[in-house]
Amino acid sequence: MWRGVFALVGLFALGLQYGLMIGTDPGRIAALTLNFFSFFTILTNVLVMLAMLLPVVAGRTGAGRAMASPGVRAAVTMYAVVVGLVYHFLLHATWNPQGWAYVVNILLHYVMPSAMLIDWLAFVPRGQLTWRDPARWLMFPLAYGGWTLAHGLVIDWWPYWFVNVTELGLAKAGAYFAGLLVFFLIVGLIVVTIDRALARRDRTPASA
Repeated sequence: MWRGVFALVGLFALGLQYGLMIGTDPGRIAALTLNFFSFFTILTNVLVMLAMLLPVVAGRTGAGRAMASPGVRAAVTMYAVVVGLVYHFLLHATWNPQGWAYVVNILLHYVMPSAMLIDWLAFVPRGQLTWRDPARWLMFPLAYGGWTLAHGLVIDWWPYWFVNVTELGLAKAGAYFAGLLVFFLIVGLIVVTIDRALARRDRTPASA
């Protein structure tokens, strides 16, 4: 029930955000669609939505089993937590949405990341993560960084101020991105630490 509800919330939020973005210039639907999927927030919320949806509707398929696995759910949790924290501390002051934009902003940056974190804490088996996992989980943000640089240099459009090579220069934007990768790694190590601590707690026999 939990995952089904938040799969629907995620679908609603993503659909609403897409509609609002396309509505700004319907004549540029192809370019705006590409830009839509060039936000790390959107890609992460797609992953969170699939992590909620696939184990419910396709639990016996390869994709459903993959999304239900502890490693994948921990990785998605790491991405979602970073999305929420980076938005709150780096982007919140630069954005003042109103109306439906405010609703979707809350859903994508606070509600869905919190739901993913609670899901991981409450429902995912413990003790299956390793200290190498956080480094492997960096492949997604690294690939995103490569795409953002290539896409931005071609059309001179940047999804976030801290990766705006045009204004900041390659060295400064690269330094910001490297700092974010370190932050991802720290959050991933915290995830593994919590996983191991909870696994030890679960294995400890209750005292008489």
